[in-house]
Parts: sequence; C-alpha cells; structure tokens
Amino acid sequence: MGNEICSDFSRKNLKVQRTDRAVLTAAQLFLEHGIEEIKMTDIADASGVGVATLYRYFGTKPRMVTEVMTYLWDEINELFAGVFDSREFMQQPGIKQISDLMRMYLVLYEAHSDFMRLLGEFDTYIVREQIAKEDLQKYESSIINFYPVLVRAYEKGLKDGTVRRVDNFKMYYLTYAHALLELCKKFVKGELLPSDRSEYALTELELLIESGVSFFSTK
Repeated sequence: MGNEICSDFSRKNLKVQRTDRAVLTAAQLFLEHGIEEIKMTDIADASGVGVATLYRYFGTKPRMVTEVMTYLWDEINELFAGVFDSREFMQQPGIKQISDLMRMYLVLYEAHSDFMRLLGEFDTYIVREQIAKEDLQKYESSIINFYPVLVRAYEKGLKDGTVRRVDNFKMYYLTYAHALLELCKKFVKGELLPSDRSEYALTELELLIESGVSFFSTK
C-alpha cells in the first residue's frame, strides 16, 4: 500500500515538473516568435517533453496557449505584488495609490512590450480558434487580480477624503482597465494608420490615466 502511494505521488510530481517546464518553455517561445509561428513539436523539442506527452497533458494547442497566457499574467501579477503590498505604497493616500495602480500600464507598455504584443495576438487567436468562454475563466481571473488592490485603495481614499464615492466602482475600474490595456496593445503594433504616431503613445496613456485619477479625486 505504501509503495503504491509513493509511486502515485512520484507520477504526479513528474507530471507537474514536465507541465511546468513545457509552459515555461512555450512562454519564452511565444514571447520571442509569436503564437502562430510555434508548433507543439517546437515546444516539445525545446522543453524535452515529448509531443505525445504534451497532448496528453494539455489536450490541444489552444488549451496549452491559454495555460501559457495565464502563467504570464500570474508572473506579471507577482512582479507588481511586492510593490503594491509594500509599506511605502500602503502609507500613501488612497488617490495616490489609485494613480500608481493605473500607471502600472505605463510600465507594462515600456518594460514589457513583448508581453503586450502577445496579448494582442492572443485576442485574435481566441476568436480564430473559437476558444469557449468557460475555458478562459482561469485566464480572465489572472487578468483582474489587481481589482482587490484597487478596491483597497478606493476604500482608503474614502476614509482619508482623497477619493469621492462613485456608483458601481467595478464598472469604472473595468472601463479604465480595458481602455488602458487596449491602448497599450495598439501602440506596440506600431504605426498602422497614417495618423498613428509612436511618440504619442506615452502622452496618450498619461492623459487617460490623468482623466481617471481626476474622476476619482475629490480635488
């Protein structure tokens, strides 16, 4: 009985190791080459995990891609968590916390443009592959992980008088989050239209952030 339990644990542990290695490898390949250019065989070769094993673990490429994108958002969340949980951040007035949270998108645009570009490609991939909404629930929850932090900042702002009360706060959060994210994804694609100017990117993002902060501010 004991040997059977140990054997079962070892198999599960091996699966986790292989899955993690495959996801990490795929993430690196997607960031460098894009989703369409990378085949399951490429991931298998680079990760050392057999292609048959990849299909056994993930089922299809769309499911693996979704798992990879969820992993990348989790990494981004982890990157910012240390900042937004820091003593320095927590001691700031509520409106300053909201401003810093919204300015996170500036950091994503400037320091993680490869990730922003991949997000845009994934949007197209979802539509083309007709990935079901229920298969995107875990992915979506990883995107909106900043919402609880923003709620905390909003509630602090109400207490310290720097933030005004608004109806349906989550709707305003989603509006600004979607607008900022889509603007980031637009500019990382480059100048597609005659009126597009890459040098305007930061200015447009700043203006959108300032309008959001002004909307919540009591001043």
